[in-house]
Amino acid sequence: MGSSEPYEPLLLPTATASTASSGDDEDIARGRVVVCPVDSLPDDLSEKRRTKFSMRTFFRYAGPGWLMSLAYLDPGNLEADLQSGVYTGFQLSWVMLLAHAVGLLLQCLSARLGFVTGKSLAQHCRQGYGQRTGTILWILTEIAIIGSDIQEVLGSAVAFRLLFGIPLWMGCVITAADTFTFLAAQYLHGTRVLEGLVVSVIMIMCACFFANLDIVKPEPINVALGFLPSVASYAVVQMVGVVGAVIMPHNIYLHSALISSTRRIDRRNPRALEQANVYFSLDAAAALAISFFINTAIMTSFAQGFFSPHCATNPSGTLGCNTAAVVPTSECELAVCSCVNSMGQEGFCTAIGLSSGGSALASLVGSSEFAATLFAIGVLAAGQASTMTGSLAGQYVMEGFLGLRIPLWLRLLVTRSIALVPALFVPVWQSSAAGESAASLSAVNDWLNILQSVQLPFALLPLLHFVGDPKVMGHDWVIGRRLKIICWACAISLIVINAYLLHSQLANIQAGTFVLVLGVAVFCGYLVLMATAVQSELKAFLRYIRSPWILWRATNYRR
Repeated sequence: MGSSEPYEPLLLPTATASTASSGDDEDIARGRVVVCPVDSLPDDLSEKRRTKFSMRTFFRYAGPGWLMSLAYLDPGNLEADLQSGVYTGFQLSWVMLLAHAVGLLLQCLSARLGFVTGKSLAQHCRQGYGQRTGTILWILTEIAIIGSDIQEVLGSAVAFRLLFGIPLWMGCVITAADTFTFLAAQYLHGTRVLEGLVVSVIMIMCACFFANLDIVKPEPINVALGFLPSVASYAVVQMVGVVGAVIMPHNIYLHSALISSTRRIDRRNPRALEQANVYFSLDAAAALAISFFINTAIMTSFAQGFFSPHCATNPSGTLGCNTAAVVPTSECELAVCSCVNSMGQEGFCTAIGLSSGGSALASLVGSSEFAATLFAIGVLAAGQASTMTGSLAGQYVMEGFLGLRIPLWLRLLVTRSIALVPALFVPVWQSSAAGESAASLSAVNDWLNILQSVQLPFALLPLLHFVGDPKVMGHDWVIGRRLKIICWACAISLIVINAYLLHSQLANIQAGTFVLVLGVAVFCGYLVLMATAVQSELKAFLRYIRSPWILWRATNYRR
């Protein structure tokens, strides 16, 4: 795989709890690492492969899943939820459920890699792929993290403007600076305090978005029908966008790193590994269940009041019926702008995003500022919390790929400075244009989601490669054939879905010959890098399709 040294098994005695270094002991004393002892249970537990549930033990393991789940609740996801409801109604609820189910599967695999080997996915990439391929993967992952960082900064800035009326650029600066305050909680008070803070922020989001759901009061029958698989032709691109926004590449790297670095497990004890598998899976499932309910609450809130088939099939593009718009906007011509939503209220077809979502909700429920304030608080909580995990992901990725350990404040200063420049470009661009529209912010968010989609294979394919390798996972914890088939089917589906999303966004762009040639060259390099990540799997597949049994079966089938 490009490495000059053979890949060594990672189940080494040096990584067990009994050989903790003095630095590890200091991390435990300061609360940065949580020790997860094995419950006192029957001796035949490892043979029966079961774990007796204990809430007390569960709380020792709980935490990494909640930090990970914030990537499912960042401002980019919230805008995708909002627009799914506005532009497609209730019909994508089943897609949201399916995307979270696939996300849970991938996060459980990432967690398994972390607690079985004691190393993060980034560390495995550095050791397994060699320096050249590992460096390319690191650069691509850093780009994805910076793109996500821009979404979080812009989302928080929009919330600050909605709540306090400050300019968008000032909100960007405040958001870029205040993450130091949140991450100081981990440094000064330990991992558990940071995890508790994250859970509190998620509960605030629950309260805000479910309160708005109660204000709007969608029809239960419409919500239930949304879970029946069906998609109208105008909703296909939005459906693909939902899947692309939910599953983030840096989050796969983050989960394995959180578990391997913040939880101490005796990996030589089969009972400890079995217990860790159960509780880390439950932790991820509980966190993503809450994430799913929050995302669905946003989608259904906006589907109830803003979806109109007339606007969804508008010649100017997929739009929503906004009762807050008193005049036709630039997105829609006067002759076809008028619309009536599902509640019988009149409005105009227009784009609706995070920046206009609060005012649109307020108009829908009778000019109540309470709904707009709740929406803004929820978006602010999402932006602030997701910046914390984005910064942690950046730190773990850099340490894992490069083997460098740098102070978190320095890492945060660098990434925030890089993300701040393009984030500040958006308000400057808007101020130079004639007015400010939701469409401009939505366009930025769409392109950033495409960036995440392009980067996803370079987290997904290495994960499946390593969890399917017995040298890495050991024969007891390598994924079985059935699970491997399911995982690869999901991976291929996600890659195809994201390729369709990229094609739908680039199809109407006019490009010269040089740009086309450059694009083809980049695409070829993209395919080569993906093939490098799963080189052994491709060789095994080629051997399989060339096997005599396959040839014999194909020959007899023709006869």
